Amino acid sequence: MTPPTITISHSPPPITNPQKKPTPPTTTTLSLLQLCNHLHEANQVHALMIKSSQISDTYSASRLAEFYAVSDNGNLKYAETVTNSIQVPYRYAWNTLIRGNLKKKNTHKAISLYDQMMRKSVEPDRFTFTLVLKACTLLGLRESVKQFHCQIIKRGVENSVSIRNKLIHVYAVNGSMVDARKVFDKSTELDIVTWNSLLEGYAGNGDGGLVRQVFDEMPQRDVVSWNTVIAYYVRVSKFSEAIEVFQRMQEEGEQPDGVTLVSMLTAIAHLGALAQGKWVHAYIRKHGIQLDENLGSALVNMYSKCGCLDQAMEAFDETKRKSIDTWNAMIGGLASNGRSLEAIDLFSSMENSRTQPDVITISCILNACSHGGLVEEGLAYFGKMKTVYGIEPDVAHYGCMIDLLGRAGLFDKVEETMKSMPMEPDAIMWKSLLSACKIHNNFDLGEKAGLELIKLAPDDHASYILLSNIYALANKWDGVHKLRKNMIEKGIKKPPGCSSIEVDGLVHEFIVGDTKHCKSKEIYDMVEEMEAKLKVVGYEPDTKHVLLDIEEEEVKQTSLGHHSEKLAVAFGFISTKPGTTIRVFNNVRMCGDCHSTMKLLSMAYSRDMVIRDSNRFHHFRGGSCSCMDYW
Repeated sequence: MTPPTITISHSPPPITNPQKKPTPPTTTTLSLLQLCNHLHEANQVHALMIKSSQISDTYSASRLAEFYAVSDNGNLKYAETVTNSIQVPYRYAWNTLIRGNLKKKNTHKAISLYDQMMRKSVEPDRFTFTLVLKACTLLGLRESVKQFHCQIIKRGVENSVSIRNKLIHVYAVNGSMVDARKVFDKSTELDIVTWNSLLEGYAGNGDGGLVRQVFDEMPQRDVVSWNTVIAYYVRVSKFSEAIEVFQRMQEEGEQPDGVTLVSMLTAIAHLGALAQGKWVHAYIRKHGIQLDENLGSALVNMYSKCGCLDQAMEAFDETKRKSIDTWNAMIGGLASNGRSLEAIDLFSSMENSRTQPDVITISCILNACSHGGLVEEGLAYFGKMKTVYGIEPDVAHYGCMIDLLGRAGLFDKVEETMKSMPMEPDAIMWKSLLSACKIHNNFDLGEKAGLELIKLAPDDHASYILLSNIYALANKWDGVHKLRKNMIEKGIKKPPGCSSIEVDGLVHEFIVGDTKHCKSKEIYDMVEEMEAKLKVVGYEPDTKHVLLDIEEEEVKQTSLGHHSEKLAVAFGFISTKPGTTIRVFNNVRMCGDCHSTMKLLSMAYSRDMVIRDSNRFHHFRGGSCSCMDYW
């Protein structure tokens, strides 16, 4: 027999007379409530409960309020109406209402409901406090936490495991690690969540020493513990330490999850540790881990940062559900590796997939145009930002345009753009302009840009070095000496150029003139061999790139020959089989002499070489570079 259809209005159902004798709970009606998939179905069950007087039963009304509060198809207003109608105070219904508002991000409402609950003399329990502490975490209510903590102690529920862990977490989020530690030290029972809460607190507050101390003291660890430490090291740019912890995680038999792998791929990308990155990719495939939006984006970014564009595209294609971050990683990777036209084609594919570009996407495509010398295309994309994509250009986008126009030597348009901007030029813009002036020997504008850069970034060594380079190229050595004197007086030091190369899974680092490597003799023997081969093909050192006031030409040439990237390449030659691609990562921009040298070496040794500097990738093959000498 088919039950009759009940039609109700869109407003909340009326509440029955509280004086009427309640009917015992009807299991069938509550079972029907569990089967509801839509709000109008729950409204019909609600009407049945009214008709049968079951709505006056506290338990039944609370279950109805729970559906309205936490169901994806519920209604918080209905939930609050039902909860307020319950004559006998019942904290389960109030807890459910608070939980529902937290789920719907109505965090302030959750706190006010606690106040209403107290006014109605409904006694809170440990579940109530767990919920309101979560609300305090989300809102950053530091003082409120202490008030709730006092009420927790007053009601004798401070020993609840869930409350203790929430207290540690909320104190940590608010930067009150002293209070978090007090709660931890007073705890009589410490479970894995308690330890993780304290560990996450120290990690979030940047206390590296205590992060490692707590981690080492933990009686047991789970994947959350390992992820916390690895993510902390990645966040503070201690990428080698992150990899060491990951290797220890493997040794102790803990299986990484998606979060672990994303952190690891980020560390690997910065170090250029390709062998490690390939291992992670193989692990993902072996264990059938799906490339979700985050993991897929991290894998694409890792391969791109290692200069492996074919593998990056393969990972991009493997990622079935692509987020805007996935598209940005691939477009940005193509741009930085000198494949500007492919980046533009991929951007068109993204538009065809109905994925809306964001501010990062536009920056990536403008960088592609800049690195490829595609001035007209860059101007066209910039012109469409507001009208087509609905994106207001910010300082980063204007910086891309300054870089684009400056690289092309269009200095009149550069100055016109800087004058028309709705904001003042920042240090990055002046640095881009200064680099462009160095490329095109525009010494007057370069000096102006350099002085402005020093005003904005007086403690940045790069500001002084770039301007010093301009003075040196113009043979204005008085300006060079004055700048270096200022650096000495201010205690500003230029970090040495450092190049790294991965061989057999180990990363080797070199600085200019480095003699500390265990194979230093073999490396310098190879440098001499490289120089001999270069002379055969007519190479002459370009000593104008030695921007020190050195008079002896021989000393200048020796200085060029011992640049860190050349030492790294020499080590790569003696440590790998013929035909192996050499991959070097440099922390500063490659000088013009090194760039010329690498082109000739790639031809002389029949070796592909990929050099990542602070600005972009250079793929050397057969005597030419992917940047087409435009960098």
